Amino acid sequence: MTSDTTPSGPRWAFEDFHAGEAVPLGTRTITAEEIIDFAQQFDPQPMHLDVEAGEAGILGGLSASGFHTASILMRMMCDTYLLDSTSQGAPGVDYLNWRKPVLAGDTITGSTVILETRRSRSRPGIGFVLVEHLMKNQNGEIVCEIRNTGMFGLRNPEVGDAD
Repeated sequence: MTSDTTPSGPRWAFEDFHAGEAVPLGTRTITAEEIIDFAQQFDPQPMHLDVEAGEAGILGGLSASGFHTASILMRMMCDTYLLDSTSQGAPGVDYLNWRKPVLAGDTITGSTVILETRRSRSRPGIGFVLVEHLMKNQNGEIVCEIRNTGMFGLRNPEVGDAD
């Protein structure tokens, strides 16, 4: 992803996303405390609340809720580019797969790959960016993959035509 920094606007606009580029999202170590806190609020299943219950189940230990894992990815995206962009949200998620459990103490690394970009035909100031997000654990194993389209405002909507 490249950027034209402008003093009067966000750093990232539709024009800054290019098919084939990978955007590193950083690394984060997941603690037992945050797993339990999220679970108490949003997914109070035993394997997310109790170490012994997690170890007794098929996940192998205290594990983050899948939606906690997706939320961590969302935070990584916000910190890397969304909060300083022309993001207009997303119309949905094509798929979300949890491939391996995220356990307390795991170190997760995220990345976003730009698959395709296209300008909107019906809204000339908006472009669509199709992306695939991957999260891997400290062993290089994919723990989560998400594919979705984001909508971004154009920096220069008067330049070029929609697809």
